[in-house]
Amino acid sequence: MRLFGRPKAPVPYDMFSLARSADEAKRYAKCERIYHRGQELAWDGKEILSMLLEKHGGIHLDPEKREPLKRLFAIILWGELAAWKISAQLADRLEPLEAKMAATSQAHDEARHFYTMYDYLKELGYMPERLDPAPEALLRHVLETDDVAAKLLGMQLMVETIALAVFQAVRELRFEPVLADLMAYYERDEARHVGLGMQHLPELMKKMSRMDVYRLFTFQAKLIAYALWENKMLEREFAALGIDTRGIIERTKAKQAVAMRVAIAALGVDVDNDRNPIFQTISAAIELVFPTEETRGSVRKQARAAARAFRSTFIPPADALAVHAAHTIKTARGVVAGAERLDA
Repeated sequence: MRLFGRPKAPVPYDMFSLARSADEAKRYAKCERIYHRGQELAWDGKEILSMLLEKHGGIHLDPEKREPLKRLFAIILWGELAAWKISAQLADRLEPLEAKMAATSQAHDEARHFYTMYDYLKELGYMPERLDPAPEALLRHVLETDDVAAKLLGMQLMVETIALAVFQAVRELRFEPVLADLMAYYERDEARHVGLGMQHLPELMKKMSRMDVYRLFTFQAKLIAYALWENKMLEREFAALGIDTRGIIERTKAKQAVAMRVAIAALGVDVDNDRNPIFQTISAAIELVFPTEETRGSVRKQARAAARAFRSTFIPPADALAVHAAHTIKTARGVVAGAERLDA
């Protein structure tokens, strides 16, 4: 605190600015709704896990799947802790009020995700260890950036969509019934978190210079490289669990593209006709790092597939994210909450 003069106010007194366009007002109304829906749809992790364990008579998992599942969901556990920390950082720094409220709601959700996953892993008799280098590098990249837009893009639109792709695969394959049913609860929450990035990031990007946008997309490219590295390291675990690694990557790309199209459109880009260099590069990298049965083993075929992918315009399926808001869950209030529109 300064002895003389007026110190910079730690309270953002200008957060109630009403000078908004109709589009901004609509976006921030959705951010406020994310907060209130988070309250309405909050679930009790202790209660739900106990309910699912009783419903299925405990955890039932083939012995050969036990270690791969432990390794995969130890990464998820630490990812939830990172998401908790990052959402708390965003809750402190985001303005206006509605975006701050939505980030606060996410911090509450992530705390629940962390302790619930920890309790589940304890049921497996597993004490999580330190992260592998690839996921640790990815999470550290988002945790340590001081750029609010990069932090929002990294967590809400990148890390959350990776998690959603994994949760969806685990739920659909049902190799462990308790975990499969638990994923529906996680998906409902995480879909709202992506919504915060979809609504607030475009407003931040509108104010950016060309150099700021370049830095943001460079940050994103580095995150994508870490994500591809992580998935490559997990190929053996995915295979043991019956999960298609390339399928996870393709689903993640589709979810990220749906979310990013909103932000890119804010810059005046025709998202249906203009090719996005980020997703062109992702598509090409997938062909090289995760080849199909047809191209595997042939460098020439993989290179041709990568070139075709790079030249194409990727338009994701419209329901890539909406599927996660379609699950029925039991809230802490005892209410059974049915499906809803993701952007409602």
